Amino acid sequence: MTTGNLILDFVNASGRRPNDRVDVTAQHLQLSSHRADARNKSATSRLRINAMNCHNGGRYQVRVFSLHHRPASAIVSLLPGKTVQHTFVLAVDPARVQNALFPAYHGLPDDLQQVLEGSDVEGHAALRGQALYDALDDLRKAGLLNVHTKMRHTLFPGGRDAFSFVSSLTRIRGDRFFARVDSTLRDEVKNSLATGLFCEVPGTLHTPPPGFSRADSFKTREPYGNLQITFFVNPQTLEFIVDVDIDDAQGIEHLFDVLGHAITGDQTHPYDIHQILLQDQKLDPGYELIV
Repeated sequence: MTTGNLILDFVNASGRRPNDRVDVTAQHLQLSSHRADARNKSATSRLRINAMNCHNGGRYQVRVFSLHHRPASAIVSLLPGKTVQHTFVLAVDPARVQNALFPAYHGLPDDLQQVLEGSDVEGHAALRGQALYDALDDLRKAGLLNVHTKMRHTLFPGGRDAFSFVSSLTRIRGDRFFARVDSTLRDEVKNSLATGLFCEVPGTLHTPPPGFSRADSFKTREPYGNLQITFFVNPQTLEFIVDVDIDDAQGIEHLFDVLGHAITGDQTHPYDIHQILLQDQKLDPGYELIV
């Protein structure tokens, strides 16, 4: 027997089958005349493709194109007389997000509420607490919750989390926030170099706020979705402000087998970070993307 069967399954970053439809192509890598296509199939159930040619190694490039998720690709090897299963984890396409469901202010963790109550954020003068949170657009809310979640789960050897050193926010963007912090955060980060939690990295691309100078920059060691904290110091007062972001490090492409040409732009989209945190680190930023 020279044919094999392929079963494809589709899940999203939360591990559930997505409410989406897919087109699938499976092209033999050695025999150009052997290709299988499946059009407009539901992603809520498995897709079976039978009697696929297994000559010359039976290696196929399988591509998945959906309505609301990023296109994905994987190499799958088939065996004669066997049924091979492959699962695609589909990443939400930020351009196809119809809505993002965020928690109400009083549903936020207490530590984040406390920081928002004491913040003076650029572009939102005189707004505090709930008024500040409600004034943020979806991308800024997503960025805030992404970074907060990652910092809360970045624990120093003594058990204290990174966000607990934040006293107030000064700027909030979709990909990062700037915050005033207790000076001991820098000591904790430096001490954690010995444990491998953080490593020192260049911070030259991070611009200091007025009156501050660049100090140093550190990043956690995960392959994808790592936390970067860049310190700025006021040389007169020794006050510290940090620029905190989550680096995707090509995570959206590699974790989800996303086709390379589907990744465009230099700035990391907060919805991509949401997907990386869910899939790679099993961290839920607390909001849901509706596609």
